[in-house]
Amino acid sequence: MGSPTETAPPGTGLPSDGDSTRTAPPPDGPATLEVVPVRHYARWVAVAAVLVLVAQFTHGLATNPVWEWGVFGDYILSDTIVQAVWVTLQLTAYATVLGFVLGTVLAFMRLSRNPVLQTVSWTYIWVFRSIPMIVQLVFWFNLSALYERLGVGIPFGPVFWSVDSNSLIGTIGAAVIGLTLHQAAYAAEIVRGGVLAVDEGQLEASAALGLPRLRQIRRIVLPQAMRAILPTAGNEIIGLLKGTSVVYVMAIGELFYQTQVIYGRNGRVIPLLLVATAWYVLLTSVLSIAQYYVERHYAKGADRSTPPTPLQRARRLLTGVRSAAARRRDPVVPRSSPHPESQGDSR
Repeated sequence: MGSPTETAPPGTGLPSDGDSTRTAPPPDGPATLEVVPVRHYARWVAVAAVLVLVAQFTHGLATNPVWEWGVFGDYILSDTIVQAVWVTLQLTAYATVLGFVLGTVLAFMRLSRNPVLQTVSWTYIWVFRSIPMIVQLVFWFNLSALYERLGVGIPFGPVFWSVDSNSLIGTIGAAVIGLTLHQAAYAAEIVRGGVLAVDEGQLEASAALGLPRLRQIRRIVLPQAMRAILPTAGNEIIGLLKGTSVVYVMAIGELFYQTQVIYGRNGRVIPLLLVATAWYVLLTSVLSIAQYYVERHYAKGADRSTPPTPLQRARRLLTGVRSAAARRRDPVVPRSSPHPESQGDSR
């Protein structure tokens, strides 16, 4: 008698007797599913609409004769416009430096535990943020109507030295004072917010080390607060650069005022406004680049590795392209096959 035949139970995936060459079908799983990519039709329509609008705007810039690109080219680098740009940069630099210095003092006054300092700082910020910049500029421009002479002496007593207000301040001085005092009110809140963003444990640790209060602020608090201060401060400086156009009411020869003077004479309004626009875009772009690198510098203490700069990314891309081109130029060496005599008999 023959021995009984063992048959594998069904559903186990093992070959049964008499069918040892057949393999069981693979079980259903994620690998057997067909992956269909999602098609974003609305996104494609939006991209097409944006590209059409950009193409129409670019075509209008190139073909519309009202832009008068020849007039734009004549005035974009003219001596009058370049001198006006220099005045704009001077006003921005003076107001930025003086405004943030005064704003830092006001911020620490408001953070002080002295109620008098707190009240004075809060009142200053409240008043100068409530009054429009143009009103402040006109007020300081007419300061001589309120105080004909400014002097130094004993409070509520005799004056030892005095000078005429107009000769002391002048038009540029009045503009710098107005822009500085206006900027200081906003800078104070920016600095105060950055200081409050620093953990209090940092101050406690520095105090435990016996560091003086001023050194705590200068070496520990401010470097860490700069990460929170810089983004808002950069926006504020860019806004100040564009806000210097308000001093046209004082007949100061900054960029916008000189542009108005020129197109008031020749009637070329659109190309002259385009000249001012181009200069403002260029200056704000330079400030944005500077802000990026300053923020990157102060982020070194927080990030283990800072992301590459656009210049570094461009260099890496250029290096990758060169390496790929070099690999394409290299000859392809075929893989050598073993010598027939070296192959032994595989029997």
